[in-house]
Amino acid sequence: MPELPEMQALSERLDALLAGATLRRADLLGFSSLKTYDPAPDSLRGRRLLSVGRRAKYLVWEFDGGARIVLHLSQAGRLDVEEPPKKTKPRGSVARFVFGRGDEGLDSGGIGILVREHGTQRKASWWVLASGDEGPLAGLGPEPGSEEFAAFIRTSDSNRHLTTDLRDQHVVSGIGRGWGDDILHRAKLSPFASLRSLSPAQREDLINAVSEVLADALELERTRPGGLSEGKLGGRFAVHNRVGEPCPTPGCQDTLARVSFESYEMAYCPTCQTGGKVLADRRLSRLLK
Repeated sequence: MPELPEMQALSERLDALLAGATLRRADLLGFSSLKTYDPAPDSLRGRRLLSVGRRAKYLVWEFDGGARIVLHLSQAGRLDVEEPPKKTKPRGSVARFVFGRGDEGLDSGGIGILVREHGTQRKASWWVLASGDEGPLAGLGPEPGSEEFAAFIRTSDSNRHLTTDLRDQHVVSGIGRGWGDDILHRAKLSPFASLRSLSPAQREDLINAVSEVLADALELERTRPGGLSEGKLGGRFAVHNRVGEPCPTPGCQDTLARVSFESYEMAYCPTCQTGGKVLADRRLSRLLK
């Protein structure tokens, strides 16, 4: 699933392409993807797009008058730029947004942004929000790198696993399994340690690792070739999805190991993160109970 770096870079590309344009059409192509019914998508027709931003893993499209479209790509959502816009409905289509500039009619020319999902799952979602309505953005935790986030890490007595806290969008917004693995590896912390168990120095290491890993990832994503329609976002991990490969830490001779759960796995280095201890495979542990 695209996380903070991918969504931030994507929002910047969209903003450069579309800010100041007028929304000509907002076509619902996947019925279950639209999570609001009032305001209707057609109510934004003719409004100017002020900016495209990001909050957590959501794209936020700000229109004049205060209305917003909020989009979550979920696991397999992609954006295709169409010049000129098409009227077809490819498999996995979620929505098509058509924008234009100048004095052309609302139904002519412009740029189309097709949202579609690859694979079989249909989880991408979008909301049309009136001014002041936070919709799915309500209750999200602070952004990584913010003072609020740093204060939480320094003072929290949480006894949950670090990997759980980092991926909880109510605790910190924008981090998922991929960059979560890389962050904990950079900080040299076990994914099963808790904030309660960390020393003050380890808490600072975690804060720094979050900032460094996400900043590096964002810089890479900003330079990714191919523009908006370049297939799957992200994937340039140091640890995540690299089980069995050598640990990237200079001087470490270990290989990356995994902890498998029912629907996903975590990657870590036993030498760098767990004092040489190999963590139990959660699927196997359940079978042996």
